[in-house]
Amino acid sequence: MTDTTAPDALLDERGLSKLRWRCRRGLLENDLFIEKFFDRHAASLTVRQAEALGVLMDLSDNDLLDLLLGRKPPQGELARDDVTAVLGMLRAARLPV
Repeated sequence: MTDTTAPDALLDERGLSKLRWRCRRGLLENDLFIEKFFDRHAASLTVRQAEALGVLMDLSDNDLLDLLLGRKPPQGELARDDVTAVLGMLRAARLPV
């Protein structure tokens, strides 16, 4: 992801690989959400969505799990449209197709 990449461009293979590595978590519960998210959305992820996912990955494992389970709403920097959209994708990925 470079500054010249359009936010709505699809994430390339290298960017996707780096993002998958960055999304590895310490809590199995988070990893399960993330694994299903990538199974469902890897081929269609945009640069903007990858950046929003990166914001979520900056959280501690427990804070991320609270958001994924809906125990608390996104607040502050997390209340952005792109972050809340990706959070919704993460939550929906655990549901059967």
